Amino acid sequence: MEPVDILTIAAHPDDVELTCSGTLLRMIHQGYSAGILDLTQGEMGTRGTPELRAQEAEAAAMVIGARWRERMNLGDSRLTASIENRMAVAERIRAAKPKTVILPYWEGRHPDHYTAATLGYEACYAAGLKQLPLAGDPHRPKKILYSAMYSDVRPSFIVDITPFFPKKLEAMRCFASQFGGDMREITELYPAWGRLLDRITTQCKYFGHLIGAEYAEPFVVKEVLSIDDVVDMPVASI
Repeated sequence: MEPVDILTIAAHPDDVELTCSGTLLRMIHQGYSAGILDLTQGEMGTRGTPELRAQEAEAAAMVIGARWRERMNLGDSRLTASIENRMAVAERIRAAKPKTVILPYWEGRHPDHYTAATLGYEACYAAGLKQLPLAGDPHRPKKILYSAMYSDVRPSFIVDITPFFPKKLEAMRCFASQFGGDMREITELYPAWGRLLDRITTQCKYFGHLIGAEYAEPFVVKEVLSIDDVVDMPVASI
């Protein structure tokens, strides 16, 4: 596991693609490096197998340009913020040494998603404890961001992904077992999934319009942001 500037931590393969892959694409284009840490194998998914989803995840990581992707096996639909899981994720954070970590928003319908937010936050803190007997040197990220794509919350900031939106869709389409082919079986259980690509497009358009862009992704931070120049601020006029 090589050090990266940005580490995204998500519950399942394809979560990153749906929520923040456009931002990763933009940051990589700007010269930063990124890693993806999936906490589970996605083994409880209605469609596909863990082996197939692993292949799809690697293909999507190549489209995004991530330096690496690791899939842990902490239990799909059984993910917990246990001490053991916290230590395991903290060791990955020490190895990756990210400046920024992106987590799911801390509220959501799927328990794995909000558990991943809690687990990731606690692991970021634990990774910086010098006395904690973990592999690797202590490291604590400078900033934790929460992807707010599916959350009914006002974003702290929004990232313009307009030039990278086609690549975001390409990365999503790598997960053909989840979003392609005959969707009748899954849409009987989850009708909205049959319109997932349309939904993502509409959401990205909405957040883009808030900043005068065509497509964008929203994020929330818990801490206040420090601004050094109130004249030359990175704010889009609309």
